[in-house]
Amino acid sequence: MFFVRRSLPRIFQPLSCIAVSAVLLAGCVAPPAPQPSPVPQPAPQPVPPSVPQPPAEPAQPPAPPSKTAFVPGSFSDLPGWSRDDLRAAWPAFQSSCSVIGRRAEWKEACAIARTVNAGDERAVRLFFETFLVPHRVIAPDGADSGLVTGYYEPLLRGARRQGGPYQTPLYKVPDDMLTIDLAGVYPELKGKRLRGRLQGRKVVPYASRAEIARADFSGKELLWVDDPVEAFFLEVQGSGRVQLDSGETVRVAYADQNGHPYKSIGKWLIEQGELTSEQASAQGIKAWIAGHPTRRQELLNVNPSYVFFREEKLPDPNVGPKGSLGVPLTPQRSVAVDTTQIPAGVPLYLSTTQAASEIPLQRLVMAQDTGGAIRGAIRVDFFFGFGTEAAENAGRMKQRGEVWVLLPRQTR
Repeated sequence: MFFVRRSLPRIFQPLSCIAVSAVLLAGCVAPPAPQPSPVPQPAPQPVPPSVPQPPAEPAQPPAPPSKTAFVPGSFSDLPGWSRDDLRAAWPAFQSSCSVIGRRAEWKEACAIARTVNAGDERAVRLFFETFLVPHRVIAPDGADSGLVTGYYEPLLRGARRQGGPYQTPLYKVPDDMLTIDLAGVYPELKGKRLRGRLQGRKVVPYASRAEIARADFSGKELLWVDDPVEAFFLEVQGSGRVQLDSGETVRVAYADQNGHPYKSIGKWLIEQGELTSEQASAQGIKAWIAGHPTRRQELLNVNPSYVFFREEKLPDPNVGPKGSLGVPLTPQRSVAVDTTQIPAGVPLYLSTTQAASEIPLQRLVMAQDTGGAIRGAIRVDFFFGFGTEAAENAGRMKQRGEVWVLLPRQTR
């Protein structure tokens, strides 16, 4: 608070008339005219010191969305939608409906789908355009495109017993590996499980790839194969077939994982200056290993994640392996996604380009699988199927792409 001190006004009095002597014979001399008293003025107010102002904040760009956004649109927004033969996607959609049809929001659409003539392209198209709505996927950072890679079902040569060329084991799930689910106590951990083993009364992380390679895992072998590099890539694919020396062909399917995060050996080779980004395809990595045989295990150990398998019969070679949704994958119509960002099982529309090409690859696919390297809202792994051509395309697939999620109309 400021206190103002005011000065008092000065008062002036007039001069009085003075009598002079008669000798001067003058009367009273008029006194000077009285001067008006000055008007009192307030003392000047003290001015508070100026407070320095902070510089203006620079304009900030709008904050990106905090989570994955699904922006509704129309089918005319989908590049190439009218050219896609939707009949080729219908069996994969029906497989998805066997799972997602139990969800409230999908129950009606999947029930109606059972009445559609699968061989009538117009009827299939009318179903999708009537009962579903495409939603553009926008990542939390605002991106509307992402990475599209490929995977396939490989064929390895193997045996049930170690011997001859068959020196690389494929392991089944070890008995001493614990799987801990804390979602009941910490709901934010839903879908996440810890793997470990007991050490005394403590649970410690399970062995990494390097530790498994050095440890004695006798008795945990499922099968033996003739190529350690192909065994590693089998883990990356998640499942495959093994042609046994007996002539039988069996399928080995993903059973579990050691709990360590997946790390890309291709990315490591790029960081080390061993390969360029363009060279770091599956084919390029295998060629690098062939040229550096003494560094093979060093490279493989970069990825601490290790996959354990289970054996399955192969009654029909034309039926693909089961994905994480629990249904067989359909070549070129099934994809793996991050199911923390995209609902499992739903139809997606993918707009990308073919492997190492600018030729458009635009089609309806189903989110029927997941993978350790598949993380992010717009991160898609395209299933090419089984065989040499599928392996070649999957190994070279590293494209940019856009994704739309198709959701039932009544949910929006």
